Amino acid sequence: MDPKSVKVGVVGAGNMGAGIAQKYATEGFNTVVVDVDQAAVDRGQARIKQTLDEGVARKIFTPEKRDDILSRLTFSADKDALKGAALVVEAVFEDLGVKTALFKDLDARLGPDTILGTNTSSFFVDDLAKACAHPERVVGLHYFYHPAKNRLVEVIKGTATSQHAFDTAWKIQELCGKTPVDSLDRPGFIVNRFFVPWLNESMRLVEEGVATIATVEWACKQSFGVGMGPFELMNVTGVPITLHAATTLGKELGAFYAPCDLIRPVVDAKKNWDLSGTADTSKLEVVAERLWGVVWQVACQLVFDEKVCTLEDCDLGARVGLRWPKGPFEVMNERGTRAGLWAVQSIAARYPDVNVPAVLVEHGEKNRPFAIKLVAHRVDSDGVGVITFQRPDAMNALNEAVTAQLGAAFDALAANPACKGIVIEGKGKAFVAGADTKFFVEQIEGKDIPRIVRFASDGQDIFGRIDRSPKPVVCKLHGLSLGGGSELALACDWIVATPRGSLGFPETGIGIYPGLGGTQRSARRVGVPLARWLVLTGETVDATTGHKVGLVDDVVTANELDAACRARALSGKTRAENAPPTVAPAGFEAAWAAFSWTSLYDLMKGFANAGAALDKSIKKAAFKAPLAMQAADELIKLAATTTLAEGLAAETKGLKAIFSSKDAYEGLSTLGVRRPNYRGQ
Repeated sequence: MDPKSVKVGVVGAGNMGAGIAQKYATEGFNTVVVDVDQAAVDRGQARIKQTLDEGVARKIFTPEKRDDILSRLTFSADKDALKGAALVVEAVFEDLGVKTALFKDLDARLGPDTILGTNTSSFFVDDLAKACAHPERVVGLHYFYHPAKNRLVEVIKGTATSQHAFDTAWKIQELCGKTPVDSLDRPGFIVNRFFVPWLNESMRLVEEGVATIATVEWACKQSFGVGMGPFELMNVTGVPITLHAATTLGKELGAFYAPCDLIRPVVDAKKNWDLSGTADTSKLEVVAERLWGVVWQVACQLVFDEKVCTLEDCDLGARVGLRWPKGPFEVMNERGTRAGLWAVQSIAARYPDVNVPAVLVEHGEKNRPFAIKLVAHRVDSDGVGVITFQRPDAMNALNEAVTAQLGAAFDALAANPACKGIVIEGKGKAFVAGADTKFFVEQIEGKDIPRIVRFASDGQDIFGRIDRSPKPVVCKLHGLSLGGGSELALACDWIVATPRGSLGFPETGIGIYPGLGGTQRSARRVGVPLARWLVLTGETVDATTGHKVGLVDDVVTANELDAACRARALSGKTRAENAPPTVAPAGFEAAWAAFSWTSLYDLMKGFANAGAALDKSIKKAAFKAPLAMQAADELIKLAATTTLAEGLAAETKGLKAIFSSKDAYEGLSTLGVRRPNYRGQ
């Protein structure tokens, strides 16, 4: 599915509808926006134009990019303009009668191949599907504010929703740059189910005189790690919206979810909450325990009692949709499930209609953490094993837990006789965006360099098992791959990518060198000169360029990606260890020549005579860390004269020295903050 050839529609040009449409157009979809009359359409068009202009002013977009986005948007007051759309998303006022009438109209007006999505946050998908002659094409797509910026979307399969409609809607969300999570058709779906009670309990704390608004705001920022507390959030998104959401949940789920009376006078007066005052810091624990208790109770009920979603999607929803640093289960594991049990028992004692989920009792009494699957695996009916990284909000970055789970998942598939070949993929916009640099910084500051070396050594071992597997292993490269992610890709037998896929080795720019096989496997794939070009400049190459130089094996469309990966996995063919190529690929003769003969000193001083086409790439070398550059260059050249095993051992051997350098700490600690100042120390 190529976004440029797909038409989508949005009905409703208000804040949500305009934002949804803007996101689709930004990601390349031809987008039609429809509203009830021309005045509403014009307001929606102006709203999108203003948002994009603000993006230009903030240098998020170039004027050319803004104009390109606008060129893909069509505005109309005629619903017939939606004909031919693959997906039409409804984003009108939360009124069941209005929505039902709209779906009945769209169902009659649009061909049966058009999927109808509802952005409702209050009603069941089934209630809207009943209005349609083709209920199988109705799916829930609950976006979060602001939908042009917030990546979360809850995808809800109604009772009648076909698997085709659900899968297609899901795929479109991924192509749109969203992070989809799978929810049953239940009140509040996933995130609102625990977020609205969080807001409600915050108000009850004030109503009961336990804490002031200012205290609750401060305590939430401290305990939940959020930038805005619950009352400020309600002010920003609209206090009446909270009242509406709590009222709806209360009708469906009981008194615990019903709105706190404190909110009604504020809504009636059309005011915002008064955030003034000084926080009482002595109330931190009482506020935190009460609010976390509510969240943990609802989360456990959602996941284990009602099975609305997986534990991982519950946490992901909190991190992406609410921008909480950590999800409910991750926090409970850190603080101890025994503490979680006590907090929920306290909530249950306060509210008659709240129970203590049995699974929490089981874990809490033994203080046993919940298992969180950061890496999932399965074997499909055709014999293809699939390993999926499930940290899209962290770009699937590698850390100790992720790497260990990758090893366990791979070993399970390698030992499973039903598995004939393996595909490794990542959720979201990235395959794997390298290692978690925060982990490196923490260990350097804690003077535990050996832990970094163990992490890298363990990663090397796992990548080695992948490399040596008699079963074909395929990297499914649909997006960004950096550092350790690119090293994992190279450990696979085959790299199958879409044009959006990319690979890069940025390590020398952050004071270190590729330590998971990047200096060795890159040289064996593309030759020592082009490996020097990639690693020493940190140049990121798209999949098409990667295919030309030999990094990538197949480049296919997004529609063809799954089938192409499966074909490679079931081919029975693996890639044998090979010596570095000695001839330049067509079109890369200049790069081959420049990086064959130019010394590291000349590269870092900008003295390389490589021609205009490579000038920009060469200049990048001047800003890299000298020690890392020297180590990386020596290791790459070593690939021409040693076995892979010897080269990998040399990579690992040098890690202690490179991570002990001042340059490593400078590069890693300043990442995303400022340009590092390397001293070669």
